[in-house]
Amino acid sequence: MVTVDFTGGMRFVARGKDGHEVVMDASPKSGGDDNGARPIDVLLGALGGCTGMDVVAILRKMRTEPSHFAIEVDGERSEEGAKPFRTIHLTYVVDGGVPEENARKAIELSLSRYCPVASTLSGVAEITYDVRVEAA
Repeated sequence: MVTVDFTGGMRFVARGKDGHEVVMDASPKSGGDDNGARPIDVLLGALGGCTGMDVVAILRKMRTEPSHFAIEVDGERSEEGAKPFRTIHLTYVVDGGVPEENARKAIELSLSRYCPVASTLSGVAEITYDVRVEAA
């Protein structure tokens, strides 16, 4: 269970069962103080973190752990209603020490079998990805 507490203005603090916190706030234009992430960014970050943890775990099992790994997550939202995401694109950035084939296999396994955030969001938005291998 996650508890989300209102702390004033437009600031909320989410606490997971382990006690870790995520601070969310709105911009001053929307009545906030800009002292936290926007909830929609937290959603995209949750997807990146979820699939990223899977990918690192799978690459470790392949004995090709990256020395540098990042995920850029971007989404296109509908213009109507609550503006849900129509598409979400992930760019996985891995160092050159990881074979691209291994990275792609780990990503496919994460997105299709292991990441519950991706599984949930795929019912709403089309999720696509690409891999960028950078010099080690």
